[in-house]
Amino acid sequence: MSEQKKQNQSNNKENGRDFIVGSLIGGVVGAFVALLFAPKAGREFRDDLNQGSNYLKDRAGEWKEVATEKSGEWKERAVESSSQLSKNFSEKSQEFGTRFKDSTKNIGDKVRNFRGQDDAEAEEAAQEVAEAIEEAAEELEKQQETTTSTNAK
Repeated sequence: MSEQKKQNQSNNKENGRDFIVGSLIGGVVGAFVALLFAPKAGREFRDDLNQGSNYLKDRAGEWKEVATEKSGEWKERAVESSSQLSKNFSEKSQEFGTRFKDSTKNIGDKVRNFRGQDDAEAEEAAQEVAEAIEEAAEELEKQQETTTSTNAK
């Protein structure tokens, strides 16, 4: 049901845009036809056409400036977001590397401590360490997903 509502809203937006574009095109064509059939002398008509074309040229220049400004802003945002994402990834990678080294050291320590104990106890300790490593990896992935979703916004 909600999918149908979304589709209807999307269609309404498209219809609204189509109406506006059609109105603008109709207005321009209507103005041009009115100029063609207006009872003016050739000289006056050419002057009006020149004024109209100069006006359109000026408006196009303004739109170009606005588009250039907006694209510059978007570029800055993209560069800022990518640098922040890169920084976060680097930090998380270093953190993961540190955790991995610590876990490896802990495993080595536990193996050395358990050499004198039964094999079953050593295997249990190794399994606990493996679970700790998996938990650390999952936590890192969650943090990276959180960082990525935060940067995407």
